[in-house]
Amino acid sequence: MFRILFALCALVIWSGAGLADQPLEIKIGYLHQAPSRIRISLIDVPAANDGLAGAQLATEDDNATGRFLNQHYTLLDKLVGEGDDPVAAMNALADQGASFIVTSLDAGRLLRVADAGQARGETLINVSALDERLREQDCRGNVIHVAPTRSMLADGLAQYLVWKKWRKWMLLVGSHENDGLFADALRHAATRFGAKIVEERVFKDNGGARRTDSGVAEIQRQMPVVTQGAADHDVLVAADESEVFAGYLPYRTWDARPVAGSAGLVPTTWDAAFDQWGAVQLQNRFTKTYQRAMTALDMQAWTAVRMIGEAGVRGGSGEPGKMLAYIKSPDFSVAAFKGQKLTLRDWNLQLRQPILLFDGRNTVSVSPQEGFLHQVSALDTLGLDRPETKCKFK
Repeated sequence: MFRILFALCALVIWSGAGLADQPLEIKIGYLHQAPSRIRISLIDVPAANDGLAGAQLATEDDNATGRFLNQHYTLLDKLVGEGDDPVAAMNALADQGASFIVTSLDAGRLLRVADAGQARGETLINVSALDERLREQDCRGNVIHVAPTRSMLADGLAQYLVWKKWRKWMLLVGSHENDGLFADALRHAATRFGAKIVEERVFKDNGGARRTDSGVAEIQRQMPVVTQGAADHDVLVAADESEVFAGYLPYRTWDARPVAGSAGLVPTTWDAAFDQWGAVQLQNRFTKTYQRAMTALDMQAWTAVRMIGEAGVRGGSGEPGKMLAYIKSPDFSVAAFKGQKLTLRDWNLQLRQPILLFDGRNTVSVSPQEGFLHQVSALDTLGLDRPETKCKFK
């Protein structure tokens, strides 16, 4: 009998030790929709795993640090098709145990998921939607934003153009809704930093394909006429998120002027050519793993997943509520190869970050520019500041 009791006690002790050695499982959801594959240039057509690859690489990085605290991070991804219900997809991830869900959705879908997710205690991290309203009148207390706003992109570009003393802008705007939203941000940036829009024109999208045998000749005839007879300007700024015309503007304008905005000098959060502050190390790892270059969406998804990992490791807990409290606290920051730690704006949960300016091959500059000052952080010169916000969390 004694031997049996001893064996049972040993089994209980062994089982307890085994359980104690089991790492804490932290599950992260990635909810995404298929990216549009309509691009002016074939080399810009996104990969099927655009964004997802960045999240996967960051999960590996989370595990590299999390293992020291006996934490294990798992990424669960869910693709939302054109006719699929994004709320059902979010619920499926929540049912699998994901309390943090990184989202690459348009604004409408994101709001639906956010409202449904509040009831389930889900925290969403937006990595793709640029819409200002998501951080302003439609802000949600359970949505953190890693993707920049259009105003952050426009301000980063405007600071550099003003620094160059290219203050006279011609603004060429596409005819789609998102083009108009980016144009609004550019107008605000011009006013904010002392530039002047001397003329505005609209490029009407009449459809049709330019990738034909006669396409190059047609573009060469058409594009100069778009800017013919314009008021004297230093730079042509294009608002063309729909990728209809801006890519055709460089070297085809009527007057010899630089192009910026949606083509030429482009504001972004990341580019495959970026090589400062240790970024080459991340670029090389990504390219080796996925056999392609790292995009801005990849980097935004990488940053979002790393924020969760930082909260788990530095916050000292894998409990979702405590992790979220740490992310929202003044102590939180995340390193993302941008030359400084990135922090969260407490008034709208937008991640502060520099804006990179690229010409298609090289880093031209990084904003905020020297001389643009702020009483709290120079990064708050990019995008709407605290006194301007309309956010009241729901």
